[in-house]
Amino acid sequence: MQVGAGGSAGFVEVCIMHPLDLVKTRLQLQASPAAGAAKSTTYYNGVFDCIRKMAKAEGVFSLYKGILPPVLVETPKRAVKFLTFEQYKRFFMFGSDKPTPLTFSLAGLGAGVTEAILVNPFEMVKVTLQANKNKMGQVPSTWAVTKQIINESGFGLNGLNRGLTATIGRNGVFNMIYFGFYHSDPVQEFLRKVGIGFVSGTLGSIVNIPFDVAKSRIQGPQPVPGQVKYRTTFGSMMIVAREEGFAALYKGLTPKVMRLGPGGAIMLVVYDYVYAFLDDYFK
Repeated sequence: MQVGAGGSAGFVEVCIMHPLDLVKTRLQLQASPAAGAAKSTTYYNGVFDCIRKMAKAEGVFSLYKGILPPVLVETPKRAVKFLTFEQYKRFFMFGSDKPTPLTFSLAGLGAGVTEAILVNPFEMVKVTLQANKNKMGQVPSTWAVTKQIINESGFGLNGLNRGLTATIGRNGVFNMIYFGFYHSDPVQEFLRKVGIGFVSGTLGSIVNIPFDVAKSRIQGPQPVPGQVKYRTTFGSMMIVAREEGFAALYKGLTPKVMRLGPGGAIMLVVYDYVYAFLDDYFK
């Protein structure tokens, strides 16, 4: 039931919210412009400016670039998230009769780390596709990009699993806050459930976005072809902060919150209702 409910929740969330994930990635990949560079048609000044320029230059359906990897992985990813959360929750009871806020937070952290290890290769392919600024018909397929990454760099931390530590940091921090905040409140009414899911998704996004920026820089195209500028998670954060200012670590925050605020609410509501349906069905 945890697998079925978690997979359903993830699939619905990614289908609705993917364009905002793409906008977030584009904003995170671009370095701060030199004087006058903001006028370039390839520089994005915000969420709606990015959507407008992408639709004009690359076509409306470009907003769904890179959707196949998350669709392929989202069902098992969310299934693993919720399934391992329940297992970690038992481990972190610390002798208590019922789960505490610390139990939920540590179980969320564990689930996020496990989820990150599963999803990182798909994230690498997704970011590569999202960074491609060609028109939709000229963008290589998901499988072609995957083969190219493997042929050029292999499966390791310089290839298909590039950015793994940043993904672990991003997903671990987000789920620690997300599950800790939501499950520590016993109220189960629909509107309250939506509100708590929204707030927990928003808070998780605000706290973990520096890891997300580092992940995008590590997994995306390097500024100079053939030279790896962004290698490690914290090293990438320091480079971004030093060259572009501390605020650059929060690039893409608006579309991320726009996605994971309501996305967090959607995911938890779908999970709870599918779980309840399956529970009744198998009784």
